[in-house]
Amino acid sequence: MDLKLIYALILTVMPVTELRVGLPVAISYALEKNIPVVFIFFLVLLLNILVIFFIFYFLDHLHKLFMNIKIYKKLFELYLKKFQKKVDKFEKKYKAKGFFALCLFVAVPLPGTGAWTGCLVSWLLDLDRKKSILAIASGVTIAGILILLGTLGVVSLFF
Repeated sequence: MDLKLIYALILTVMPVTELRVGLPVAISYALEKNIPVVFIFFLVLLLNILVIFFIFYFLDHLHKLFMNIKIYKKLFELYLKKFQKKVDKFEKKYKAKGFFALCLFVAVPLPGTGAWTGCLVSWLLDLDRKKSILAIASGVTIAGILILLGTLGVVSLFF
């Protein structure tokens, strides 16, 4: 495996960048190396969906252990303080729309609206886990398709 592909896959699983940054890098790699773009797309998409399970596992189990570490606790509380406003706004605005809103939130192809944030919103609001996973995975898929089309220049035809 080439370093560029490894870099793209690492970007895909990282918070904030996720497939929003990892997918264009991976597609660039595929085009350079004559690898089918569809294969790379599904690889990145699958990896970003698998991250959902890791995030929930971390939040459900490992987070409690990490809260005993002062620096982690301080950073998490600081992040949560900023993030809580977004969660409150999301809950107030979209509670009636339920999991469809969670899907659309994750589907927006902007940093900070991907699987990591969707999982955190679901976890903080104590939403049904199975429905949340489905909604977040659907949102990741929609975002992935939009980014794929944008990266290949298809979306520019319409805007």
